[in-house]
Amino acid sequence: MPKRANATRFPPLLGAALLALAPALACAEAPVPNKGDTAWMLTSTAFVLMMSVPALALFYGGLVRTKNMLSVLMQVFVGFSLITVLWCIYGYSLAFTEGNSIVGGFSRLFLAGTFNSATGEYSMAATFSRNTPLYELVYVAFQATFAAITCCLILGSIVERIKFSAVLLFLVLWFTFSYIPIAHMVWYWPGPDAFTSSATADAVSARAGLIWQWGALDFAGGTVVHINAGVAGLVGAFVLGKRIGHGREPMAPHNLTLTMVGASLLWFGWFGFNAGSALEANGSAALAFMNTYLATACAVLSWMAAEWWLKGKPSMLGAASGAVAGLVAITPAAGNVGIPGAFVIGLGVGVVCLWGVTGLKRLIRADDSLDVFGVHAVGGIFGALMTGIFNAPSLGGPGSTVDWVKGTTGYPGMAAQFLIQLKAVCLVLVWTAVVAFAAFYLVKLLIGLRVPEEEEREGLDITSHGERAYDL
Repeated sequence: MPKRANATRFPPLLGAALLALAPALACAEAPVPNKGDTAWMLTSTAFVLMMSVPALALFYGGLVRTKNMLSVLMQVFVGFSLITVLWCIYGYSLAFTEGNSIVGGFSRLFLAGTFNSATGEYSMAATFSRNTPLYELVYVAFQATFAAITCCLILGSIVERIKFSAVLLFLVLWFTFSYIPIAHMVWYWPGPDAFTSSATADAVSARAGLIWQWGALDFAGGTVVHINAGVAGLVGAFVLGKRIGHGREPMAPHNLTLTMVGASLLWFGWFGFNAGSALEANGSAALAFMNTYLATACAVLSWMAAEWWLKGKPSMLGAASGAVAGLVAITPAAGNVGIPGAFVIGLGVGVVCLWGVTGLKRLIRADDSLDVFGVHAVGGIFGALMTGIFNAPSLGGPGSTVDWVKGTTGYPGMAAQFLIQLKAVCLVLVWTAVVAFAAFYLVKLLIGLRVPEEEEREGLDITSHGERAYDL
């Protein structure tokens, strides 16, 4: 399901239950955020932050060679910080305020209007339920972590040979022209309280993002986060070229213990990512939580079993990769499918992504260093398409809201919803590929992408940062 748009302040509503003996009618006060929802969303935001720093940094860092460990930690740590700042300057405003169907407006630049220091009033953002607002600053922070981790995911495709300055410049460009528009197209809408009558419902829907208008389902970021980042990473791998010695020299992970720790922290933090996307502490959050838990475990087992059968031995790297694949695939489906869907998505994506990092990777012949495309893009596509199928109530899914005025749910049919999902996936694939290609080439022209050969051979830790991850 799409995420919420911002609203400056809910208008006063007539009280639903006035005192029968009151001498005069009075308007009820505007609804205020539930403290439980607020606490849950603050906690979820912290969980998602942990998914990048330290979880993703450790997961990626353990997969590279010793001489590049520190460089990966720096790229993730600083990249996350950079995008957080840009989000608060202009990213949130362009993604989650009303503009057109592609991008938002400028009303929240530098988070203007989210807090009035003179009156002490906080602006509100909508949730999935009527008259159930959320403090907008909480929503800003929650969405900031999504934007930042998405940009950091790309880095796994291009580690061990890219300039640190090139990383930062690329992230600015790609965040601005890919992440922001796609987030707006998929997740922006005016909120349920804007749907006051059937006569105006179409006009209200027309103010939403393009992909939201299509009816595509993406509960927590299958398109916005994983397909978006995975395709950009693959483009970067092609533009940069292969690492020196790739295919001829051993490039095994230097510390699978750290990778396992990182994967485990990702699994933990992902509950905030998916269940937090319900925006309330309610049944939808509970469903997303359980689906995330179950699908991930299923993917660990299916990847391990397939690898065991194919290679004769189950590996720790395979189990950790299976966990991430399961988390990726259930992300768009978390609150949009039932328990049967979680079983199928988890079991299926383990096998699909194992093929993505082996057979498909050999076909593509790109040095996607840490298999960002094979896990995130392939897993995200699989999850997004399966969401269209297992959203069906006949398969245990909750259906989706079809009438925001009446609050009724339904399902357009398996073929129809699958095609809507496919249409959304294709748009995101093309959009991010074009933006990533343009951004990488612009960076290449302006400051160059790769470090010199001698620096790459020595390692980026010492040559780019003057430090080592380990005392050798």
